[in-house]
Amino acid sequence: MADALFVVLSKLADSLGEQTLERISTKLIEVAPVLTDFEHSMKQIEAELLILQAFIAQVGTKVGDKAFDAWLDQVRDVAHEVEDIIDEYAYLEVQAVDTGSFFKRKFLQIKKFAAWQKFHSQISHVEARIQRLGEIRNRYGILSGEIDRSKKLRSPNRLFMSDSSYLTDNSEIVGHVDEIGRLTQWLLEYKQERTLIAVFGMGGSGKTTIASSAYKSQKITRTFNCHAWVTVSQTYQVEELLREIINQLIDQRASMSSGFMTMSGLRLVEVIQSYLQDKKYFIVLDDVWDKDAWLFLNYAFVRNNCGSKVLITTRRKDVSSLAVDQYTIELKTLQYAESWELFCKKAFRASKDNQCPENLRFCAEKIVARCQGLPLAIVTIGSVLSYHEFEEQGWESFYSQLSWQLANNPELNWISNVLNMSLNDLPSYLRNCFLYCSLYPEDYKIKRKVISKLWIAEGLVEDREDGTTMEEVANYYLVELTQRCLLRVTESNACGRPRAFVMHDLVRELTSNIAKKEKFGIAYGDASTTQVPPEVRRLCIQREVPGVVTELYNLRYIDFSYTKVKTIPASFRKLVNLQVLDLRFTYVEELPLEITTLTNLRHLHVFAVHDFQQRSLNCLGATKIPVNICHLKNLQAIQIVLANKDLVSQLGNLKLMRSLAIAEVRQSYIAELWKSLTKMPNLNRLAISTCNMEEILDFKMLKPLSNLVFFKLAGKLESGVLPLMLYYFEKLTWLQLDWSGLKKDPMSSLSHMSNLVHLFMCGSYCGEQLTFCSGWFPKLNYLQLSKMENLNWIEIEDGTMMCLNNLYLVDLGNLKAVPYGIKYIRTLHQMHLTDMSKEFLGSLQGSASPVVQHICNIHIFESSDSEAVNKFFFEPYLATKFGPGATKHAPTYLGSSGI
Repeated sequence: MADALFVVLSKLADSLGEQTLERISTKLIEVAPVLTDFEHSMKQIEAELLILQAFIAQVGTKVGDKAFDAWLDQVRDVAHEVEDIIDEYAYLEVQAVDTGSFFKRKFLQIKKFAAWQKFHSQISHVEARIQRLGEIRNRYGILSGEIDRSKKLRSPNRLFMSDSSYLTDNSEIVGHVDEIGRLTQWLLEYKQERTLIAVFGMGGSGKTTIASSAYKSQKITRTFNCHAWVTVSQTYQVEELLREIINQLIDQRASMSSGFMTMSGLRLVEVIQSYLQDKKYFIVLDDVWDKDAWLFLNYAFVRNNCGSKVLITTRRKDVSSLAVDQYTIELKTLQYAESWELFCKKAFRASKDNQCPENLRFCAEKIVARCQGLPLAIVTIGSVLSYHEFEEQGWESFYSQLSWQLANNPELNWISNVLNMSLNDLPSYLRNCFLYCSLYPEDYKIKRKVISKLWIAEGLVEDREDGTTMEEVANYYLVELTQRCLLRVTESNACGRPRAFVMHDLVRELTSNIAKKEKFGIAYGDASTTQVPPEVRRLCIQREVPGVVTELYNLRYIDFSYTKVKTIPASFRKLVNLQVLDLRFTYVEELPLEITTLTNLRHLHVFAVHDFQQRSLNCLGATKIPVNICHLKNLQAIQIVLANKDLVSQLGNLKLMRSLAIAEVRQSYIAELWKSLTKMPNLNRLAISTCNMEEILDFKMLKPLSNLVFFKLAGKLESGVLPLMLYYFEKLTWLQLDWSGLKKDPMSSLSHMSNLVHLFMCGSYCGEQLTFCSGWFPKLNYLQLSKMENLNWIEIEDGTMMCLNNLYLVDLGNLKAVPYGIKYIRTLHQMHLTDMSKEFLGSLQGSASPVVQHICNIHIFESSDSEAVNKFFFEPYLATKFGPGATKHAPTYLGSSGI
């Protein structure tokens, strides 16, 4: 490095002058060896970090080994310290690269020599700590190498948990009536071939209890020649399982005298096969964690066409898929009434009829609600409280400290141990992703798209380098977490793909404690926090916005949506690691040129809302962005950008683009824009709007974008006719046509879109009648018709839109009567009416009353009542995104947007 610099300096000698050159050369002689040595040290320390991270991921936690936990905590601290050194080094390197030429880069290194020089002492300190940790491990006998062996040992608590679930009295079972009935029916039904039945659900949901109720039923067991129950667990040994099965099938003394204790696994399989050959057997495999266990036992349990049954319980959906012909039961959490009954049975078992004293009812109800229907938690907490005095203050104190109790009270270890087993079973790549989920507030709906971006931004998602995008890998992670019953799907899109998840609150509580203990991350739910632990790697502040963000050069995800942010400063160029910038529903009208230096940016969302009900052409405000944004090759989503001639031609550089929204498009841009769009093979969401109501767009002769699932087009169409390319948009699930000026009823032209789930039409049709024929739109769930001045009749045939759930009719002044065919749509759950005629609204109470009597919810609004509209449409969304009370901090334009 020094030689190269001297060559450069010699060429600059004349222009710089001898004295200047001599000063720089002297400094360089002093600095160059240090920098060279430092670069070598950085490579070594980076290698050390990889080993540290792999070690931490591999060893996990020793159950009950406090010395090991304390030592591992120190190892994590060292790994974090190394990460900080590497991050700061990368930041200084990026600053140097930004300066341009080779000479300038090296000159900057000399200028900031003090900043570089401190790394030597930091690295030396880290190396000393690593060496010291090795000495401590040896001194106190902390044997990390024996972790695998220790994991195979079953703790007394684990045995107690399994046995106690099995020994539960059937009279104590509450709920799951349908599931027990179905299981009983399957076990008693006559079917020659061996049947594999599976019961799955999250830890503590009562799988073992339900299985044991069937196993102990004489009505069931007497129909079989023999039966056995074995607990498989995470740490099963095949030979031990086989011997336990033999001990239960055959007299234990006979099995011991036959030498089964010394037989190999294969020989034990043969013994079981021989014994079961001509018998109708019933075997329960409790607590199965992976498919491998069954793949081996499958050979032992012969298929003898005697009507045998095998029942497995598991926490994993993929394991339950082993069951044939959909003989699976998913055990969900209890309803509140069932939870209350079970709690009272345990907490007030000494009182008459298990009645809750009135003075405790309010607190008891809060405790039951906190358990969220999980039988394990209800039974355990209820049993603990049954020994407490029935005194209100004591119970309130217990409830207020419930988080601490779960983490520290030995009497509640049962809950944490059972739930933590699912966490400890996760591979390292999934474990960190799941820990990240615990940073969300209680009962928060975790959105698939958002959490995927956050995981990627945090570096928690692996780059497989096989053509699979990191977003797709993140989706695989979410699927696996739901398969393991750690996340529950609460919403799915039209294709059945999950789009929102929740974490059980007790699971979140325990996982959050682990995240805090391991310094992975910490969440604060209010503004009362005054101090933040400096060693925490991730901080989630659910009610505060940091004052300064541009100095956080490691920042990867910024969400300023629904705030009063007006400008993005040029200093954002420092955020070189930024991947997601969310500025939706803000006041930002233009992005600075410096945004184009953020080469890691993947998602850019920025727009304001002028009309929340989207009844005007420019209801969503576009943002002006630099044309050079098209050089950010990692961009996958942009919305909503202001179109110009140069931008539309350069968009084709963004070949990874999946979602694009572009506004103020002119007809003169269309050809270039479409040429760019065809270069985006992954594009599946597209929104286009024109510059004004007079601009006419012509889409003739354009190549269809066959991968689109979302298409929004706002603006007049040539000749008032739908473009032919729409006939090739067969994958569309969402279509929005606004202000199209269509002269012919468009429904027959759109009826081929059999996958359509959402259809919006605002001011798009000039005619008087719309017709929905039988068989059309079989998957349509959401229909909105608005601002069609001439529309006076809607014909709905029997057999059309058979999945419609939501119908919005807005500002259809000439529509005087409720469409009679609505009575055929039995799935219709909600009808929203805004600015409809007095005659139309009057018919709802009169002649049309029988037509709409099956609709549960009919909401009527006037656009002048902006407060009512905001409260109904907007506040629930804000509450879901930010939690209760979020609307108090919403931007002022949301209440004065002319809605």
